[in-house]
Amino acid sequence: MTSPFRPVEASNQPPPLADVNLLASDPVLTALVETLPNPVFDDLSAHADFWGSQEAAELARFANAHPPGLRSHDPGGDRIDRVEYHPAYHALMRRSVGAALHCSMWDAGGEEGPVRTLARAARLFVTAEVECGHLSAIITTSGAVTALSYSPALSQEWIPLVRSRRYDSTTRTAEEKGSALIAYAGTERQAGSEPRMLTTRGERAGDGLYRLTGAKSFVAAPASDAFLVLAHLHEGPTCFLAPRLLPDGTRNRIDIVRMRETLGLRSSGAADLQLDRATAWLVGEPGRGLAAIAETVALARLDDAVASAALMRMALAEAVHHARHRRVGTLLLRNQPLMTRVLADMALDVLAAMALAFRVAEAVDRAADDPAEAAFARLMTPVAKYWITKAAPPLIAEALECLGAGGYAEDGRLARLHRDAPALALRDGPGSVVALEAVQLLRRAPEMLEDVLGTCNDTLGAGARPTLNVLRAAAAVALSDEGSARFLVEQLAVTAAAAAIGRLFPNAVADAFVDTRLGKEWRTTYGMLDSRFDSGAFIDFVCPG
Repeated sequence: MTSPFRPVEASNQPPPLADVNLLASDPVLTALVETLPNPVFDDLSAHADFWGSQEAAELARFANAHPPGLRSHDPGGDRIDRVEYHPAYHALMRRSVGAALHCSMWDAGGEEGPVRTLARAARLFVTAEVECGHLSAIITTSGAVTALSYSPALSQEWIPLVRSRRYDSTTRTAEEKGSALIAYAGTERQAGSEPRMLTTRGERAGDGLYRLTGAKSFVAAPASDAFLVLAHLHEGPTCFLAPRLLPDGTRNRIDIVRMRETLGLRSSGAADLQLDRATAWLVGEPGRGLAAIAETVALARLDDAVASAALMRMALAEAVHHARHRRVGTLLLRNQPLMTRVLADMALDVLAAMALAFRVAEAVDRAADDPAEAAFARLMTPVAKYWITKAAPPLIAEALECLGAGGYAEDGRLARLHRDAPALALRDGPGSVVALEAVQLLRRAPEMLEDVLGTCNDTLGAGARPTLNVLRAAAAVALSDEGSARFLVEQLAVTAAAAAIGRLFPNAVADAFVDTRLGKEWRTTYGMLDSRFDSGAFIDFVCPG
């Protein structure tokens, strides 16, 4: 007799999306990297094969289900400030460090040398599709090299350690380990990343040393071997390098006050730090800290854009996979007209985000030899970061909805993607900060806009070219009315994305994106009111103080 409590075998359930090569299964990515030399392409394919495996998916799940914790003291009561991670996190880090995601922009040679930024962006992309949190340490370390280059002595000591492809999680000096990861500590609780409100102070201690006193909040990858720290000297905001352990092996006076419980990027963790006369070395010139970290931040923003595009691609892949296997009535969900149009519309934004992010990466590779490409890389890095990281959360939410309750469950990957996406928009400058910086770039070098528009013009269809004049007018408005900065930046991003699509992809796809995004109002972010409206009054009306 059959038990009435025996579970019924489920039907109409899509199989897991697992064990796929994330390059071979992605024709868009394949087209974007088709110019890579064969050995580099083959290396990328092997990288994508692992990250598409069930093993990688399980490591990602474990690392996020078990976020790091702080062990502040040893059994004897001595302070150790050890961040303890799940073994899955260390496995992910070993893979990414072994693939040189943290250093290949600086030591790639041979055939990869001329395309190092594009090749690394592709490896970062397929990695971020599966697990984004552990990339915090990877991204900050890669960008830190540009800051270290401002100090020849520090470069000579630390850059060889950064270039090591061996991950070592032990608590030893970087010199003993022969490798180093570097985090960025710029945010303060009362000031965010606003340099004019820094309260962390530096004082000269002789022999080229400085002592730093202050507090830093939301420091990602707090188990790194050293921190780039912004602090005030008499001359102004200044950049320093503060190692966790001093050369003699003693602990530097950098206390981890607490680990934060964050919405996303849980595998890496974020910490609040207290510096009590911590020993540090000067990076660059006193009072020139913002200049020292400018390129560090720019490279991190490109990585944020690439990673956000990766989250969008994985979310779309999950939604399409579900729709191709799930039936509603007699039809597969994929063949329901309304779902078909939803998925197609999402696909256009995913294509645009990928095309724009990789176009910027190409421009970085070409910048040294082509002034127009240098201008494109400089202006479009913050623009791409703004638009792609803003586009990711609503697209992932739509993908989650395509899966229904299954997408909302924590045992699937979409819930994690939905949590991780806002962090990429927030870090390295939230939307308004990035939009204002783009306007400030144009204020200092107005010709930069014409360089970018000239680059876009050749691949834009005739129907989209009038948009270039709209952008010129929008730039003129933004230069006198900073409140319109978001409008300019979004329109510039969408136009450049349309041009990037037109370079490599079928006309029908490019025309659909242009018609739906440039041919009519298409707003994916807020902040579009112009100066005719009293924005403050609107806020007070809806939320009276």
